[in-house]
Amino acid sequence: MRFRQLDKKRCIAVAGLIGMGVWVCAVAVAQKDPTLGEILQRLQENLDRYDSTVPSFFCDEHVESGGAVTNSTILLKRIPRPDDNVILRESREVKTVNGKPATADSADGGILLDGVFSNGLELVSMSQQACMDYSLKSINPEHSKDTILVEFTSVAAGERSPACLMQEDVSGSVLIDPKTMQITRMQFHAPHHIIGTGMGYLNVTVEYAPVELDGKSFWLPTRISERMADRRFSWRYDATYRNYHKMEVTSRILPLEKTPTP
Repeated sequence: MRFRQLDKKRCIAVAGLIGMGVWVCAVAVAQKDPTLGEILQRLQENLDRYDSTVPSFFCDEHVESGGAVTNSTILLKRIPRPDDNVILRESREVKTVNGKPATADSADGGILLDGVFSNGLELVSMSQQACMDYSLKSINPEHSKDTILVEFTSVAAGERSPACLMQEDVSGSVLIDPKTMQITRMQFHAPHHIIGTGMGYLNVTVEYAPVELDGKSFWLPTRISERMADRRFSWRYDATYRNYHKMEVTSRILPLEKTPTP
């Protein structure tokens, strides 16, 4: 898709011929589609804001896979480090499996994707430019809501540093809301994914929507779908996420002359 801009003088002339105010056309000239670099810059700013301000939170996870239904709680905790930075630590607590309380055996929910809440948005960002080849494919006004499509492919294995989020071959794309520059949908394909002792493929799709936490809006997963298979094994699941809540830490100070009642 090519992005064309009218010459300013030509624009003013055309506007005069059709009897429209020159300022209408001038505004059209002033507006231009963002470049790939500008898009990555905005995505990085959104990522930095998320990393620095998202509070510790938890949400409900509902997973359907192969006839089994698993309900869990996803937790994201902000863990301070001595260097004043913060680690976002993601974990999962399995509550029920097929409507029954989870046991040590049943709590193994299979091969579920981890890391989406803590660092998934980093996959398309300026910080991963050395790890991914990005390309701007379209800004499509034909949809009911304009979307920006950016595709990505991992660099060759020999060029990947330990800082690369993906250490395997992947390709995929993200849909971006041009008003907020937030990722609304991410999908990627890993053709040589290790499954047990074999190798197969992995397809993942993540859908995002705004969630309010602590009076601020954050774009968080609402649905994750995964497909994985090799010659002997296949696995698929569909997970939905809702009921996001900020983690609250409460404490009670007792007077020295009183002791708590057992």
